[in-house]
Amino acid sequence: MAISFNEQLEQHGIWRREFALRLKLLAEWMNDHDLLDAAVQERLKRLETQVRSDKVMVAFVAEFSRGKSELINAIFFAGYGRRIMPASAGRTTMCPTEMGYDPDVPPCLRLLPIETRLQPQALMEWRMVPEQWERVDLEVNNPQQLAAAFERVSQTRKVTQEEARALGFWHSQEPQDNPLVDSEGRVEVPRWRHALINIAHPLLKQGLVILDTPGLNAIGAEPELTVSLIPQAQAVVFILGADTGVTKSDLAIWREHLISDSSGTEARLVVLNKIDTLWDELSTPEQIAAQMERQMADTAEILGLRSEQVIAVSAQKGLVAKVTQDAELLHKSRLGLLEDALGDGMLVERQSSLRAAMAKGVADLRTESGRVINIRKRDLTEQTIELQGLQGKNASVIKHMRGRIAQEQVDFDLGGAKIHALRSVHLRLLKEVFGILGAKALKSEMGQLTGALTQKGLKLGVKKAYGETFARLRANFATVQGLTAEMHTMLSTMFKQLNAEYGFSLQAISAPDLESFVKEIDRAQRSHLQYLGISNVFKLAQPEFADRLVRALFSRIRAVHESALGDVELWSKSASAQLDAQLRERRRTFVRRMEAIDRIQQAAGGLDERIGEIAQQEAALTQLERKLTELTSHLIALPHAVVPALDLEII
Repeated sequence: MAISFNEQLEQHGIWRREFALRLKLLAEWMNDHDLLDAAVQERLKRLETQVRSDKVMVAFVAEFSRGKSELINAIFFAGYGRRIMPASAGRTTMCPTEMGYDPDVPPCLRLLPIETRLQPQALMEWRMVPEQWERVDLEVNNPQQLAAAFERVSQTRKVTQEEARALGFWHSQEPQDNPLVDSEGRVEVPRWRHALINIAHPLLKQGLVILDTPGLNAIGAEPELTVSLIPQAQAVVFILGADTGVTKSDLAIWREHLISDSSGTEARLVVLNKIDTLWDELSTPEQIAAQMERQMADTAEILGLRSEQVIAVSAQKGLVAKVTQDAELLHKSRLGLLEDALGDGMLVERQSSLRAAMAKGVADLRTESGRVINIRKRDLTEQTIELQGLQGKNASVIKHMRGRIAQEQVDFDLGGAKIHALRSVHLRLLKEVFGILGAKALKSEMGQLTGALTQKGLKLGVKKAYGETFARLRANFATVQGLTAEMHTMLSTMFKQLNAEYGFSLQAISAPDLESFVKEIDRAQRSHLQYLGISNVFKLAQPEFADRLVRALFSRIRAVHESALGDVELWSKSASAQLDAQLRERRRTFVRRMEAIDRIQQAAGGLDERIGEIAQQEAALTQLERKLTELTSHLIALPHAVVPALDLEII
């Protein structure tokens, strides 16, 4: 039997918590058995952070009065038995609102004043300044208090036309989009620029983030929404009126803010809301169904979507049906079809992607740890062969063996100069990579673009400036890919040499493929193209808007660069840790070999005793390897199976 979106999200949350707990137990076990080097520890930490902090964002976008907030109430908050998000007639959500859960922050509503638009900081920067937000504490178990607090996202204020222009809500060149002017010559604008709601709702605790966006005018004035926030969403639900279909303003939002090319529609769902307005006693159910099907087909054709991406619902009737537990009305509202589309499409894809990433990460971790175990086993085998060669030999031969081991150790220590040279070159190249993708270089790059955008007059060459900027960003990644390839070649050559000279089993791991980050750069460029057309030429003429646009781009590109640097750094650590592990094990081996010779010299039975000890150690390592495989196999298999009961014996 199919399960609902809510149930799927809850199961995904349970899986994430179980997986994070298993990773923690695995880390403790590996630490107890001296398998937790710097690279493995970093990999475990990144995996645990990724699985614990994974978010599933659903963005709801619509022009005013399409029933967007009511739809959010119906899908996510019917359990409260009333409306939580404001959903009265007319304009409700006046500012973009993010709803999620952070256990480190008390339940609250935080509101960023609209006046912050007069300052150059991007939204991402304002998040780091909590004292600039107005805070309202929330009573999670008090629906009335919650609803009253959330009403504040609807607040507006009256300003002069000049103030509205400075805030981005008045454009002399586009009078049709301007708000109405009252008798005193003032206009109404949102009181808040952005709202953050932190609440321990069961779905939000599972990692769901809801992004509720206002209409076209507000979206267009806040570029960070369409170049950063909305692109992060796993699904975008675009709401239209079932009675009106695709209006001119709806089409403007769709073309300018929701699709950047013909291939960018897969994560889009279109909802024709308020189908109850079509329910007419003078029409038969068949006529109503035909009208609804015709409206959905026309909408899909206009927006260039597959028919299954357009769903007709009644959010208001769906909410009422859930609150009153009216199964017949719920079926008639068709709300379940939308929930199934969200769960079977967006959520399943997100879960599969995360679980596949976790499985690959654990497999890589097992390979690295398994290599350490194999080094130890190989060294024990060599010791056994060496000691067996001493059986039946006299004291002088044993003494000679001691001298040979001491000389090997001296030669090995002298070879450290090669390893030091390798590290020096490796660190130099790594420093170059961080210089190219670091924040300082990116800030300089964005400074050039800002200069082109903030020059006086119309920016007729702005597309060229953007194109050149993104060409340089892509070239930077090509340079970094070349540097990592050079590092890989150098490591491969040196590792082969060390393997030949010292009997190591070093293996140079392939350099990280940065193509996914280049694709993210491409997506960022496409999301900005909507602002560079002739329709936005007057907006771009405003220095403050152009500055906000570049700052939004900087925030997004910086996140891409930081992720890429994280991958390069982890790869670099893995190579260094592999070398460190084998150096450490070789030095331990020298100590053990010398101790064995000393014991053999001191006692006639010491040789057989030592060989027996080594056999026990080999057996213990085989058991350790088997346990590592067992523990990691559980984690690798989890993407395709229910989480089994925790085996606490692993600790």
